[in-house]
Amino acid sequence: MARVVIFGGSRGVGLETVKQALAAGHEVRAVARTASKIGLSHSGLERLDGSALDPAHVAQALDGIDVVIQALGVAAGPGMVRRGTDLFSRSTTLLLPAMAAAGIRRLICLTGYGAGDSRSTYGCLSGFAFTLLLGRVYDDKTVQEGLIRQSGLDWTIARPGILTNGSRTGRYKVLVERRKWRQGLISRADVADFLVQQIDDDTLIGKAPVLVY
Repeated sequence: MARVVIFGGSRGVGLETVKQALAAGHEVRAVARTASKIGLSHSGLERLDGSALDPAHVAQALDGIDVVIQALGVAAGPGMVRRGTDLFSRSTTLLLPAMAAAGIRRLICLTGYGAGDSRSTYGCLSGFAFTLLLGRVYDDKTVQEGLIRQSGLDWTIARPGILTNGSRTGRYKVLVERRKWRQGLISRADVADFLVQQIDDDTLIGKAPVLVY
């Protein structure tokens, strides 16, 4: 059993990860601006309203923690396509030294296929569409990945394909080798399954696999 903090734990993949981490027997601190509204009842769950961009909130979130899961997300929409975001890089810039100060080494981070060196594996047409729709957001995820790679922590980066609301199946592919990376679908529940497995598994430390069916 580990004491796990999940940033972005109030919705999407983050909320699914909270549920599955609790089911696996871990103690979970879910951090989000609206964490107090998470509709779960479990003795192992602590809800902490806070911002991943506030140093005091981050330090509070890390107190007594063994493993950090960073599962932040942004709302999709035309504005986000135009403006992009710096949420991922800014939050990671705060998180990494805070983890070092707290003596926490294990970081599991959610980005996506198209971040970092995985973007270069898109085909011409699909790459153009990706850049047009998500390029600005994933530019920041690429910065985030670079920060993590240089951190010296025991990190694993998860790069899921296109997210769906399907059920947890456990029948997804974990593509570690670059030559096998490709786009595909995967449910948020199965991404959460992967993230929770990494809490007790160190075989993918220093790896950034793509997750698809």
